[in-house]
Amino acid sequence: MTHMTSPDGTAAGALAFGTMQFGGRADAGESRAMYDAARAAEITHFDTAWIYTDGQSEALLGRFAAAERDRLFIATKVGYRGGAGAANLSAQFDDCRRRLGMDAVDLLYLHLFDPGTDLSDTIAWFARQQSDGLIRHIGLSNFAAWQVMKAQGIAAAMGTRIDAIQPMYNLVKRQAEVELLPMAADQGIAVFPYSPLGGGLLTGKYAEGGAGRLTEDTRYAARYGQDWMHGTAAALARLARAEGHDPATLAVAWVAQHSARPCPIISARSAAQLAPSLAARDVVLDDDTYARITALSAAPPPPTDRLEEAG
Repeated sequence: MTHMTSPDGTAAGALAFGTMQFGGRADAGESRAMYDAARAAEITHFDTAWIYTDGQSEALLGRFAAAERDRLFIATKVGYRGGAGAANLSAQFDDCRRRLGMDAVDLLYLHLFDPGTDLSDTIAWFARQQSDGLIRHIGLSNFAAWQVMKAQGIAAAMGTRIDAIQPMYNLVKRQAEVELLPMAADQGIAVFPYSPLGGGLLTGKYAEGGAGRLTEDTRYAARYGQDWMHGTAAALARLARAEGHDPATLAVAWVAQHSARPCPIISARSAAQLAPSLAARDVVLDDDTYARITALSAAPPPPTDRLEEAG
């Protein structure tokens, strides 16, 4: 697997912090408090995107990170809007670097697959940024496994590679287990999954009448609106109480424990809300606990239906 380090060689670590809330649900003061809490927990990998909070996420992260830039691993994303053509990506990446106050970033993702642009043209653009020293690693977010492998083949022909993917992955969204995680392990691609808490569902707060993304954002409400998902969250909360942990801690630790060794991107809207996720850094699930948590939701169907004939 590609070894992810900051410019000064510091390892990116087992957890990443996602700044999607900076300048949005978290004001500048709360954002700073979360950044400081993440650094106190020795997190060095910070993830943002051109699209987040109209640029405030990148601007705040850049301000906080300026004094220790070389000790940090900074990732951002382009192409969520406007397609994956070179002109659009260049304009957005210029914005990213200006907001961050950084000449270069460590990892740049294409935020989502664009069927309207030749993937060869897109990867060629990324390869140019890399050869120009503006990015160190190329990543893909929200891609299917076949799309990643197509990109990997194109990148190889250009003398580079896809080093990282960023899929959604949590206890109630397990599609990544079918092909993405095995593919990443096979290809030596780092996995930085987002939403390990399922939009807050797996914290257990909604069962207690709490508010958050699932009550405030129609996309999240639809994404996590099925009854069985809420049942899984309630069961995780009961298991966590029995184990003496916060449900969020176990939810994040479970994602990190997959055999592909993903590095979950944790996030929150306040330092207090972030604390249980940070605690997962010090939790290693034993095989029995991992299996018990895994059994709380159904595994997705395998990529082939003829496994009974295998071997």
